[in-house]
Amino acid sequence: MTSAPVSRGHTPLPESQTLHLPRILCLHGGGVTGDVFRAQARSLIKYLPDFRLVFADGPFFCDPGPGIVPVYQDCGPFRRWLRWLPEHPEIDNEAATEEVMYAIETCKREDEGDGPWVGLMGFSQGAKLSSSLLYDQQIRVEKEGKADTDYKFAVLLAGRSPLVSFCEHSKSPACVDAGAISEGFKFDGESPHILKIPTIHVHGLADQGLHLHRKMMNQYHDPKSTTLIEWDGTHRVPIKKTDVEKITTEIYRVAREQGVKV
Repeated sequence: MTSAPVSRGHTPLPESQTLHLPRILCLHGGGVTGDVFRAQARSLIKYLPDFRLVFADGPFFCDPGPGIVPVYQDCGPFRRWLRWLPEHPEIDNEAATEEVMYAIETCKREDEGDGPWVGLMGFSQGAKLSSSLLYDQQIRVEKEGKADTDYKFAVLLAGRSPLVSFCEHSKSPACVDAGAISEGFKFDGESPHILKIPTIHVHGLADQGLHLHRKMMNQYHDPKSTTLIEWDGTHRVPIKKTDVEKITTEIYRVAREQGVKV
């Protein structure tokens, strides 16, 4: 593991014009980097000119994820947020949580913008993490009366079950521990942990993990605060205008409903 480098904020506008915009923290998938996710999300960035998107890097090194080679084979070293393979080194839950939070806080602290952090956007493992961080915020407010973050929404691109527990309030058979292997996790009951803060779920209908993405949405998210967007694609970030406009339209709608000034 290592301290994560920082990716700068990105919008279609010149850097000097984005410093005061509301910020969305973007979390890459497993076996990628923040810079690769920025390239994958280039079309989303284009259609979100009123936000500053900031791409963080996960704290742990790993092999490249599925589909990364050969297009991004020279963009390593590749990183992950969580364990999903047995060969990923064992780590206790407290240390895993500290590493993830340190990587995120370092990225946020070193970003040059000063707009409010209003949302999260993640792909694959980053989507699982985004939902889990949002739930951690929610349950801390419920149990402790406050949280260190005030995210208003999350965009979950192909995020699969389950939620990850980042504090004692979410220790449960329904959630995977931060240091555990999440791949193959089984929980078929009714989850007591339901995220009520708005989420936008983007599911590719040709994605082999679609059943796990649907399980994540249905088992851990309140349908009253959930928006579903389905598109005819595999396990990747949409880039076609027709698909991207549907997603960004909903991002603007949800952000405005949550009081974000865009």
